[in-house]
Amino acid sequence: MADVVLGVGTGVFIIALTWIVTLVLAIVMSRATGPTKLGIIPIFLLALTITLVLVFFPRASEVPSPERAVQIVDMFFIGRYVLLSLVSVVFLAALFMLLPLHFLEPVYAKPLRTH
Repeated sequence: MADVVLGVGTGVFIIALTWIVTLVLAIVMSRATGPTKLGIIPIFLLALTITLVLVFFPRASEVPSPERAVQIVDMFFIGRYVLLSLVSVVFLAALFMLLPLHFLEPVYAKPLRTH
């Protein structure tokens, strides 16, 4: 808990900075026209992901724990499976978006010879 400023850690400042930048980018992109305006959605989802990771996977506990024997524990077990499932869903979505382009490729008729 050595990195405490005003009673809060670094993660709170990162979350605040992330949402300030997201708000500014959303305001700038809301003035755009066309498909550029849809860029607000991935920026918002990225800020939400950063916030959820910092909230649910903190690096330090709120209260210092007493010294214990060394125990090896996989702390990122759930996060690793969430990441694996997310990558699998993105892969399957990309695969099913690519298949129609492959199978529905137009086949043009050859011209008839009229000699």
